[in-house]
Amino acid sequence: MLFDCDGVLVDSEILAHEIETAVLDSIGLHYDRHDFTERFMGMSDAAFFAALEADGRARLGRSIIAEIRPRMDDGLRQAVQDRLSEVPGALRAVSTVRHAKAVASSSTLHRLGVKLRKTGLWEPFAPHVYSAEHVTHAKPAPDLFLHAAAALATAPAQCLVIEDSVNGVVAGRAAGMRVWGFAGGGHMTDRLTARLSAAGAERIVADWREAEGLFAAL
Repeated sequence: MLFDCDGVLVDSEILAHEIETAVLDSIGLHYDRHDFTERFMGMSDAAFFAALEADGRARLGRSIIAEIRPRMDDGLRQAVQDRLSEVPGALRAVSTVRHAKAVASSSTLHRLGVKLRKTGLWEPFAPHVYSAEHVTHAKPAPDLFLHAAAALATAPAQCLVIEDSVNGVVAGRAAGMRVWGFAGGGHMTDRLTARLSAAGAERIVADWREAEGLFAAL
């Protein structure tokens, strides 16, 4: 089983979107909250900042990376330290999984380590924690999920992916894996959940309590 991290295991997406949009608002680059989440969730850091830089040049007529990245990084680091928690029930549910499992996330490996250790979720997965830094092409390419499956010595067709982003669902499907959409993160809305189904998730899991029951039948 392959698990995304942000918004699935740890409730970090809602913190990240809060900080990122506040920084962008402060320099005059405004986004609708729903549009921002739908467009950028599940991107690697490299792709995210490249897209913001393109928007800054197009809409503000200047490079913005030097203005925004240190402030976003510092804000998120502080928010993780002060406010990050697991998505309710994640640790209990993951602990019931009888099959080989890994984290496969677009986050950096360093940030994954910080977030998973803070919430007690590192040990259930270690050493099988994989980030976009492990592959050439991040989600929505299938590379990261295929890398994680190979590390677990598990055929892609035998893998189940748990994802909260369209990019992740598309990546899992492209890897030839089953994909469940996860709607239990604090950032999720009905609109975002519907997009997971439209992207090809075979089912939507409302929260970790429901997932735990489903895992028992696998």
